Amino acid sequence: MQWQKSSASGVEGGNCIEVASVAPHFLLRESEAPEDVIELAPAGLRGLIHHLKAGG
Repeated sequence: MQWQKSSASGVEGGNCIEVASVAPHFLLRESEAPEDVIELAPAGLRGLIHHLKAGG
């Protein structure tokens, strides 16, 4: 499994959100706590992104 960090996390790489795809779900984790993983269906990830972009 390959984790991809958020483009908003900067060059340092610390304190960022990472995502991995494990069909049919997506996994999210925070770089400072990689053992804590959230599993989301595609619709759940879209909803989370939409909510965050809306200022939620």
